[in-house]
Amino acid sequence: MLKMEEWLLIRDLYSQGFSISKISRQTGYARATVRKYLNKKTVPEPQKRPGRKSKLDPYKPYILEKLNEGPYTASRLYREIKEMGFDGGKTIVKDFVREVRPKQGVPAILRYETKPGVQAQVDWGELGTVEVDGKVKKLFCFNMILGYSRMRYVEFTLSIDTPTLIQCHLNAFEYFGGFTQEILYDNMVRREVMLWIAEQPAILSIQNVPILMCISGNGSVQSSEDNEV
Repeated sequence: MLKMEEWLLIRDLYSQGFSISKISRQTGYARATVRKYLNKKTVPEPQKRPGRKSKLDPYKPYILEKLNEGPYTASRLYREIKEMGFDGGKTIVKDFVREVRPKQGVPAILRYETKPGVQAQVDWGELGTVEVDGKVKKLFCFNMILGYSRMRYVEFTLSIDTPTLIQCHLNAFEYFGGFTQEILYDNMVRREVMLWIAEQPAILSIQNVPILMCISGNGSVQSSEDNEV
């Protein structure tokens, strides 16, 4: 494909009386090429090359949907699509999220500091798979962090059922040596927390743990640091 200035040069030489053969010798283009572009009445338009396919293409709609739901991190989205079959690298996911995130209009996040003993935050994330007794099982991570000191308790589990959730909380309370006035949850554990509240009187009375909890599932409020799971 000739550039516009090259096409204009051929036409200019021809208008000066140059033959096709002479134009071919002077410009270095084959006579068939010279004849072809002399017959064109409009400026040649460059042909668009088909876009290069990316391994991420099949997963872009899912990523966009998640970003519309809330402020998902690129690392979390990478873990999720990897479980769906994505075999590319994390960098391409980060680059895509960085490119499209401003266009999604994600609501601003209110961050605030809490006083000592007031609030803890809980996240229960999926970390992939692990082989146990020859069987591949999903691996989960329970993460409780104190809002003021940022002290953190982490426990890995093979289940996300209600009994496991309760035991993780009790283990965290024992590790911290106490409990906070309220606990903030994300959407992933909200259902289990509701079930837990229904069972608390019999369970927590033994541990002398008061029923003081704050459930928030909209993701619109975060502390000075995000949960890392």
